[in-house]
Amino acid sequence: MTVKRSTGEKVFSIFNVVIMILLMIICVYPFLYVLFASFSDPYNLMRHQGLLLKPLGFTTKGYELVFRNPDIRTGFMNTFFYVTVGTAISILLTSMSAYVLSREGLLWGKPLMLMVTIPMFFSGGLIPFFLQVQRLGLMDRRLAIIIPTAISSWNLIIMKTAFKEIPGSLIESARIDGANDFTILFKVVMPLSKATLAVMTLFYAVGQWNSWFNASLFLRERSKFPLQLILKEILISNETREMMKTKGSAQFIKADAYKALIKYSTIIVSTLPILCIYPFLQKYFVKGVMIGSVKE
Repeated sequence: MTVKRSTGEKVFSIFNVVIMILLMIICVYPFLYVLFASFSDPYNLMRHQGLLLKPLGFTTKGYELVFRNPDIRTGFMNTFFYVTVGTAISILLTSMSAYVLSREGLLWGKPLMLMVTIPMFFSGGLIPFFLQVQRLGLMDRRLAIIIPTAISSWNLIIMKTAFKEIPGSLIESARIDGANDFTILFKVVMPLSKATLAVMTLFYAVGQWNSWFNASLFLRERSKFPLQLILKEILISNETREMMKTKGSAQFIKADAYKALIKYSTIIVSTLPILCIYPFLQKYFVKGVMIGSVKE
């Protein structure tokens, strides 16, 4: 049976579609602009004004210069390490903490939750954070990028709420069969919370991928710099000279236009990998967040 919609409902639907299309263009066009600019001839790009709807004189010279830079390759490897190891540690610690806090009758459960919640609103500040990392002996070590920010209070609360939704009868049945808390967590609770775990993995991975500030504070050796810190130097500090001194690109040395091309190419190189993860986790996104936020 088809329901006939009124004129007002039709107008409202059309209005919504138009607004959504405009929002989509606003969100997507900046990325497309950078993508098209990265494949454009730098001199044509300098002379161009207005919207950019396609590459201007297709070229891959920007990407050739970027991938010739050893810092980019090293930054990629470092970021891959920080993302994989850091996300794994964060998911493990967050899951264990959320499981403990989700159990009924936990001793001092409310004070512990209060301790988890307070850092969401009040921070100790940058100087105490720096001194804490320094006293832990983590300066200029890779663990300085992973350990101090391993658990997010927001993610912990979402995961704790999701774990609390699992029927207590399942946990009691596992306990009667002789399962300890680790067995219950890894073989009962976590398999039943795949959607939430997928979303938390995405949150932690994106956070690690985009992180550069802590690296700039705690790391001194360039061989440990993540890709985003290298990108920051290229975009903000205008460090493109070394890339244009590469053998085979001497003709570009005096071309200021290539600085912009290198910047656009570097943005795409540093952004594209993390964008490829979203399609695989999209189906879990809404479900995972809603499960962990229905009630506390």
